[in-house]
Amino acid sequence: MILFFGVRPGKTRTHNLEGVTCPYCNTKGQMSASSTPSFVHLFWIPVYRLGTNLIAECTHCKRGFYKEEFTPEMKQVVAENIRK
Repeated sequence: MILFFGVRPGKTRTHNLEGVTCPYCNTKGQMSASSTPSFVHLFWIPVYRLGTNLIAECTHCKRGFYKEEFTPEMKQVVAENIRK
């Protein structure tokens, strides 16, 4: 019997981070965050969620920020809006 399994990314969701200031260019209201879940799949059917990849980007200066680089302001808005 052949068994197809592995890890794949899910759908990427993008949200605007209203009122958040970019720590690089100090522009307010231009930040967006993208979240991409990772799933273990069996026969291409998602079975278990491994985690979520969070990345924020300033649409003004195009600077990207990983989850470890988020400011407290970014963390608060992400917790309120994305993690519902």
